Amino acid sequence: MAFTGAGISVESGIPPFRGEGGLWQKYDPESLDIHFFLRNPEASWRVIREIFYEAFDKAQPNAAHVALAELESRGVLKALITQNIDNLHQRAGSRVVVEFHGSARTLRCVDCAESCEASQTDLSKLPPTCRLCGAILKPDFVFFGEPISHHAYARAFLEAERADVMLVIGTTGEVMPAGLVPRIAKSKGATLIEINPAESNYTREITDIFIEAKAAEALPRLLEALPAS
Repeated sequence: MAFTGAGISVESGIPPFRGEGGLWQKYDPESLDIHFFLRNPEASWRVIREIFYEAFDKAQPNAAHVALAELESRGVLKALITQNIDNLHQRAGSRVVVEFHGSARTLRCVDCAESCEASQTDLSKLPPTCRLCGAILKPDFVFFGEPISHHAYARAFLEAERADVMLVIGTTGEVMPAGLVPRIAKSKGATLIEINPAESNYTREITDIFIEAKAAEALPRLLEALPAS
């Protein structure tokens, strides 16, 4: 199985949230706090639209996303857990994807829970509202102050417990509880292969094989090294 973080999408032009050049250096994280959103939906939505529906929409899957989809199609990769909300894994062709933090692909009404596609929603007037009840629509990903979806949480940890080998790609392990997923896999006997351009919180603690490289460079080479069948 694979476990991916923001680093895999950086090469698609999506900046990470944390660290040098991260989104939190440009935007106030409070904009994505659920309590702030409910009090100030228009202000929150201005940031949301700029980040997730203007900048993110221009991004395309890179060679790392494509390689993971190919590993799945060959029957090697049984599941992919991602912390990302950008939908790039699915656009590359991956089908068994657990979106730990949800997805920007859909919007959900804060009152009646009606869901709709973000691409089919008019975001020129903010905040967007539900076509059924008129209440505010919220992106269907986890805001600060919100719990992880029970289904995503349970599925992610179940897949981690089943893993023989886990590819840990583009994540530092700082964000919790997602950061526990590789540790659960390791505790159940999985071999951890980490692909990151720099050491993470996992590297010296639980990683078995550390490939110090960008994901779009390492994963295609890993794919080439595997038997075709």
